Amino acid sequence: MKRMFAIPFLASLVGAGVAVAVIAAAGGLDNNTQQSITTVQATPIAPSNASQQVRGMTPHEVYVRDAPGVVFVTSTIVQRSESPFNLFGGGETQRRGVATGSGIVIDRRGTILTNWHVVENAIKVTVSLEKGKTVNASVVGKDPSNDLAVLRVQPDGLALKPLTLGNSAGVQVGDPVYAIGNPFDLERTLTTGVISALQRQITAPNGFTINNVLQTDAPINPGNSGGPLLDAAGRVIGINSQIETGGGGGGSVGIGFAVPINTAKSELGQLKQGGTVRGAYIGLTSLTIDSSLSALNLPVKSGALVQSVQKGTPAEKAGIRGGNVNGSIENGQVAVGGDIIVSIDGKAVHSSEDLASDISAKHPGDKVTVGLKRGVGNGRYEDKSVTVTLASRPNAVPGANVPEG
Repeated sequence: MKRMFAIPFLASLVGAGVAVAVIAAAGGLDNNTQQSITTVQATPIAPSNASQQVRGMTPHEVYVRDAPGVVFVTSTIVQRSESPFNLFGGGETQRRGVATGSGIVIDRRGTILTNWHVVENAIKVTVSLEKGKTVNASVVGKDPSNDLAVLRVQPDGLALKPLTLGNSAGVQVGDPVYAIGNPFDLERTLTTGVISALQRQITAPNGFTINNVLQTDAPINPGNSGGPLLDAAGRVIGINSQIETGGGGGGSVGIGFAVPINTAKSELGQLKQGGTVRGAYIGLTSLTIDSSLSALNLPVKSGALVQSVQKGTPAEKAGIRGGNVNGSIENGQVAVGGDIIVSIDGKAVHSSEDLASDISAKHPGDKVTVGLKRGVGNGRYEDKSVTVTLASRPNAVPGANVPEG
């Protein structure tokens, strides 16, 4: 199956994925599109989480209050590539197109939160507000590894209506949620659903893993990217980013993913100041140890089996070893002989996902103690710990097959 980041004019530029077919919920723009608003009326629904107990609002009440704080983002994109018709090299072709998505008004000073893939490679960004007013916006800060970007508009003369940021850590499966955005250029459309799963992982445009993602069955479609996922009180708990397509098209099949608002809140200060936010980086690939690896006779039933270590990275400098022998398992090939990571700073690591989550919670420059099991021959392993000084993430995962867009 394929993972696609669907910026409209780049629809044919598709990158391969490994887990599910996902399409970033960015849409296209047609200046002649008639404005359309969709709402759903229902009885009030109260959130299940005790930490978020407030009076439940109807979807219509949420829409009336929050829709003015959702903007329509339009990016003029230039894609540069080598010309296949230049036999001697050096030729470059450019394609210009338009990508559209949604955004969340954060404050009255003109700060807007959206997805990075909505504005990546943009040479011009505009924001359409309530009542059709359109203004220019600048990209102030970005975090490609979490697919986040902050825009700024000149607030003079604008009636900006900031949305309230909630707490994604308090969300439970089954909680009612609402999505407001601009799917298929249908401005400020409301859809409803529930939180259908927690702690999902999705891949950012640069190939890094985004952790603690919220899954919802509220319909999310191309054009919803960057818009809010709201709780029953109308507070933002996530930024709608990607959808599962089922491998057959670009529309919703009832599985959407939102970057948790707590991830954005933790770095909003940096994003507002400008520049690129870079997370911590260790520089290795690993495979979750579970029953599928039982044929390898590993000394543990869980952990992260190191597959490869990139040159010059913190992992290599600390002496962590990748696999050096290719083996076969039921699901395919695996590199064996590498270290097994079982803990970070004394906290057990049960999977590759645990490892990624633990590293993403750190900062560049942090020192972490990595607990390992290392093969010493004849089926024997020794316990070992190494200290790793984490670096800043590169622009993209080295050697990764990164989706375009």
